[in-house]
Amino acid sequence: MSNRKEKITDNLAYVLAQAHRNVHQMLEKQLRLEGMQVENWRILDVLSDEKGRSMGDLAEIVLMNHPALTKMLDKMVANGLAHRTLDPNDQRKVIVFITNSGLELHQKLNAHAVEFNKKFSSNIGTKKLQELKDLLNEIIDETTPVQ
Repeated sequence: MSNRKEKITDNLAYVLAQAHRNVHQMLEKQLRLEGMQVENWRILDVLSDEKGRSMGDLAEIVLMNHPALTKMLDKMVANGLAHRTLDPNDQRKVIVFITNSGLELHQKLNAHAVEFNKKFSSNIGTKKLQELKDLLNEIIDETTPVQ
């Protein structure tokens, strides 16, 4: 066993958290130009296929806990960006849909997200960016609990 104490910056969890924080803040800065947060973009992006999602499925996909998602969706519904309806097949479930206003805002937000991605691609290269995403997806696969 080594006497050398590992620095926190050598820890994978720390490096991933720092990278997430920096990338999130950079994207957030762009989306704030439209008065929105990264989470708003994620929600609108998922809903933009106009298929609707249950609150549970949406929370899982957009990486938010249920209370935070509910609070954010309350504001989005109040602003006419989304609407909720009961699932006709299961009255216990709420299904969330995007509105036309939400689709319009999604286009604006997505343009910022696409531009943001292009900057990374041009800075580190398309190949490296794809390798990074592949490695991160491997980590996600290895750390996702089996259901």
